[in-house]
Amino acid sequence: MDAPPVEQHTPLNRSYAARPAGFLHRTFNRIFTRHTMHAALLVLLVLAISGILHPPKQVLLDSDIWFHLADARILFTTHHFIRVEPYSFTVAGERWTDPEWLAETPFWLGYSRLGLSGIYLVTSLSLYATIVLVYFRGYWMSRHAGAAVWTAALGFMLMTVNAGPRTILFGYLAMSVELAILEAAERGKTHLLWLLPPLFLVWINLHGSWVIGLGLLALYSLCGMISVNKGVFAQAALRGKDRNRLLLVLLACFAALWVNPYGWRLVWYPIDMILNQKLNIATVAEWQPLNLNMLDSKAAVLAIALMIVANCIHARKWKVFELAFILFAWYAAFAHARFLFLAGVITIPMLARDAARSFFSKPKEKTIPLMNALIAAAVVCAVVYVFPNEASLQKDLALAQPVQIVASIQPSWRTFNVDFAGDYMALNSKPDFMDTRFDTFEEHGEFRDYLEIMQFHEPFKLFDKYRIDHALLLADMPLSYLLEHTPGWRMEKREGAGDRTYLLFSKTSAATSDHCDCAAPSGREDH
Repeated sequence: MDAPPVEQHTPLNRSYAARPAGFLHRTFNRIFTRHTMHAALLVLLVLAISGILHPPKQVLLDSDIWFHLADARILFTTHHFIRVEPYSFTVAGERWTDPEWLAETPFWLGYSRLGLSGIYLVTSLSLYATIVLVYFRGYWMSRHAGAAVWTAALGFMLMTVNAGPRTILFGYLAMSVELAILEAAERGKTHLLWLLPPLFLVWINLHGSWVIGLGLLALYSLCGMISVNKGVFAQAALRGKDRNRLLLVLLACFAALWVNPYGWRLVWYPIDMILNQKLNIATVAEWQPLNLNMLDSKAAVLAIALMIVANCIHARKWKVFELAFILFAWYAAFAHARFLFLAGVITIPMLARDAARSFFSKPKEKTIPLMNALIAAAVVCAVVYVFPNEASLQKDLALAQPVQIVASIQPSWRTFNVDFAGDYMALNSKPDFMDTRFDTFEEHGEFRDYLEIMQFHEPFKLFDKYRIDHALLLADMPLSYLLEHTPGWRMEKREGAGDRTYLLFSKTSAATSDHCDCAAPSGREDH
């Protein structure tokens, strides 16, 4: 009997048979690199140490989110951009520009579909995106994944200063994209500079931080005109073609700013804040100089020290714009604490490069994709596990905001309110005295009067000026004590607990202006 025929495999047949397994294996290895593992670990870091996201109820204490939601609701329900002030009874109808309308949109989409959980989700994703991009920028500059992940972790400590549900998160994400493009141009990919004008077209509608981004681009362009080779500096001036390209990009970025629904008013907004909003900058805590007793401030000192020591161990040559960026970032952070986030975005990738050179050994090339995949999967499970449900967030909301008191406020009342309660009033369509959109209230004088009332500078005369008949305050405020002990005023409702106990007062008689026009107390409220 003849032997059964043996199946013949041509080289083509062998290639076809092996392709699926080989393709899947290569794809798996390309996805689950050490970068995937490091990105997952950074996400885990956000969950573990963020003072805003852990516990989740901290998200609800950041009052700005409520008026941002109210702004976006107007846009989505009326399909028109806000042109006049819509919430207060003090400056209602005055011209007002919504400078962050585009950054408010993701928060509204999350809130309208998922409720409070949607706010948490958008905040988390924007933080994840920022820290992961800072990590990759550090890696592209240092070519050392270990140095990039450790410095990015330090950078996140700086970012916690503004790590709540804030529109500025999208501004800083745009800034990190801008810096990534400039860093790529330094590596020879100058064609990517043409991505900057579309970026600024979006950025102008996200947040006023675009003005810092444009300043950085202008500074980068100016430094590129300098040729220096002295001491630690080694830089050749840009050639004619590169210089012309950069100047054209800068002009195109400036032109892109005018593509917005408010025209010159939106371009002028951040400049107006710098020049005219003195009370805002002088009063709000995050605009104050850096307090070195805080944890994020200590992280800033550590970052500066590491960069200095790294350059003492193995010095490198610097380009002029690099030192200019670093000096600007740290000056801004020490002058105004809120700019610690900015310092992290600008300086941490440079720190990764210096740290890789001085503190880390040669990077290992080998990695285990399966282990990387398991770590990434574990982090995804952790994110899902700690993600708060809507019921728990609703309970937390009742502890953070005067939900029942605000619901009881009538449209006809003229309620004097603590500023951060005004944001929640705006979302619930209750007319407020003012909220944390300090720009328009400072322009028309209401912010100054608010501070005068809070500091006991003739509070009842100012109450009469605005015909105030109700007041929504915190229980531990001196003004609450005054109203409790003033004939003609009565406490109607109490809500909350601890340092978030709200009181609602009502005026029961017209004769209050003759009562104590008290001198300002020695302390000052932190608004």
